[in-house]
Formats: sequence, structure tokens, C-alpha cells
Amino acid sequence: MLDLTRLRDLAVSDSGFVFDPMTGYTFTVNPTGLRVLQGLKSGETPERIAQGLLEEFDFEGGEDVPRDVDEFVDRLREHGLVR
Repeated sequence: MLDLTRLRDLAVSDSGFVFDPMTGYTFTVNPTGLRVLQGLKSGETPERIAQGLLEEFDFEGGEDVPRDVDEFVDRLREHGLVR
């Protein structure tokens, strides 16, 4: 189970602009990254988020969406936004 306490504090705009009020850092995410952040903030599992991405976006093929979601979560973990 992921600890999303810090992630829930992020301010995330519909355009993918993200602000971390704890550090003052800002960054942007693409539409799929935005969907992952929104899903995590609302309590979805990474597996459900990956399934939703496959349903919502037209991937060219060759993508490993579940692996990509896991890697995105790993990056969030590296930055202390999830545990």
C-alpha cells in the first residue's frame, strides 16, 4: 500500500503544472503523467491506473503501460512524494 500523504498536498493543474508546497518545487507532466497523478491522488491502484490509461489513450504499440506506471511511481518515491 502506498503512503500518499505528501502526494495529496501537491497542487496539480489540468494542464499538468504541478506545485509542491512543501518544497516550493514546480514541474510539469504530460497527459499520461497527469492521469497517473490524478489517479493516485484519488486512491486508485497503479494497476487500475494502467488499465485506465490503456482505455483512455491511443498507444502506438510496444509500450508496457503497467511497467511505465510503476516507473513513474518509483520516480515519485525517489522524490519523497510517495512511500
